[in-house]
Amino acid sequence: MEDKNWLYYEQQVSNKGFVNICGVDEAGRGPLAGPVCAAAVILKPNQIIDGVNDSKKLSEKKREMLFDVIKNEVYAYSIAYSTVEEIEEINILNATMLAMKRAVESLKVKADYALIDGNRLPPLNIPSECIVKGDAKSMSIAAASILAKVSRDRLCYEYAKKYPQYHFDKHKGYGTKAHTQAIKEFGPCEIHRMSFLKNILKND
Repeated sequence: MEDKNWLYYEQQVSNKGFVNICGVDEAGRGPLAGPVCAAAVILKPNQIIDGVNDSKKLSEKKREMLFDVIKNEVYAYSIAYSTVEEIEEINILNATMLAMKRAVESLKVKADYALIDGNRLPPLNIPSECIVKGDAKSMSIAAASILAKVSRDRLCYEYAKKYPQYHFDKHKGYGTKAHTQAIKEFGPCEIHRMSFLKNILKND
């Protein structure tokens, strides 16, 4: 792991008197299918989990291994979703914010401050701040990024069994060439985000 202070943001907030500081991240904003997933993590005081990093920088095998470590070792965690129907109804940005809000509010330990990955704040009733590329800067956000990514990927393996013609296990719903070709060949299924498919279906 790079030599940097993974707890800088947590410590800054802790110095202001906050105790249960949660890091929040999402997975699945870009795919053409499936829900968007968010996770929230509250670390134990000064907790560093060896190997945790931005989920995009880790192999799938490493993420899977860390998934259980994080769940077992952190003070509290939560994983939540916004459905395809919600994405279609309120758009992907608002659905992402809703999933983040659900993740924070379903923590078994009530958070008193939230560190949010990205540049938009979900509508929380606790103080919060955005950290751009927070999953590469904050231990709690990086841990949340792994929980969200692995949870969503596991869903995609289930979708692959239910809808084998689309091969969700390979692309996790993202708009790869193979996925768009399958949509053109078989048409969309019930977990596709129709608002994301306009250009694909239009060119058919």
